[in-house]
Amino acid sequence: MMRPCYPVAELLGDGIGPELSRAVRGLADALPIRLEFRPVDLSLEGRRSRGAAIYDEAVEVIESCRVALKHPTVTAEESPNAVLRRRLNLSVIHRPVSTIPGVPTNFTRPLDLDIVRIATGGTYDDPGRPIGEDGAVSLRIVERQPVREAARYAFNFARKTGRRVTSSSKYTIQRATDGLFERVVKEVAQLAPEVPHNVELFDALLAKIILTPERYQIILVLNEYGDFLSDMACGLAGSLGIGASANLGFDSQAVVRVALFDAAHGTAPDIAGQNKANPTAIFLALAMLLNQLGELTIGEALKQTTLDLLLEGVRTRDLGGSETTETFTRAVADELRRRLNVNSPAPTASPPPPSHPQP
Repeated sequence: MMRPCYPVAELLGDGIGPELSRAVRGLADALPIRLEFRPVDLSLEGRRSRGAAIYDEAVEVIESCRVALKHPTVTAEESPNAVLRRRLNLSVIHRPVSTIPGVPTNFTRPLDLDIVRIATGGTYDDPGRPIGEDGAVSLRIVERQPVREAARYAFNFARKTGRRVTSSSKYTIQRATDGLFERVVKEVAQLAPEVPHNVELFDALLAKIILTPERYQIILVLNEYGDFLSDMACGLAGSLGIGASANLGFDSQAVVRVALFDAAHGTAPDIAGQNKANPTAIFLALAMLLNQLGELTIGEALKQTTLDLLLEGVRTRDLGGSETTETFTRAVADELRRRLNVNSPAPTASPPPPSHPQP
């Protein structure tokens, strides 16, 4: 029986990016499906040599595949993440953050959040301008459409998972912008009466998550708030560098049109090329990608295998273990193959990605 085959855009990056790409491809050989990786070189060298044409290629490949896995990239002349979000109209970011066994943390309470963040607007879309010698101003932009898309996604996700939604903003102070956000969320909530929904002021929410994290599951927020909340939650979970996220664009029927998955961490140039990179985050990103493809059993098996091995002490050095990038990847792949009853490695579906000098 032929295995299902899925095309996946792979956006190559900088620093530890090439090592993570090799880890992903090695892990893909353990799956009972084929992933046909279609690489695009978004490294700083690639961007400088090809300019805007590299983004044209990336957009074309991503739209063709409909799913993409992105490795960390240097932000130099521009942010590749920001460019791709704008070019692909990726209006929503989904960042799961939970306590991960085997990751040391100062926060002892269990945490299990799904942060749904509007990826556009706020003050991030306006760099601002000075006013005279002693002042400056920037516009805060909130638009109905991305709020609606994020709210629909959050409530649909809640339906599927049996979780509750908390929307949070400063609607009592930012009455025009945050008030519009909460009104649109309420309109969507009325279409899903079976989903529990409550509203929290954002500053109070931050304190309440620390005091009673079990009260919160799916949190729906505007752009800046989602940025702040994601980093705080990752800090509570123990690391900014082990989380994954989905960047989502929707069609007119609120169905995901394109999805880009990436690791939350950076390029880590200090360990690049040394076989020390921790591939946990990119493995969790790949698990999210598999779920988007409809391969829910395989995606969950990949996520759980990775987390179980961390709990058992199979960890890279940054988490207090002794594994290298390669040995951790091999351990996850071997255990995943056992759990999914894949008897032997399948042929690699795509040629290895090009290597390039580190910037």
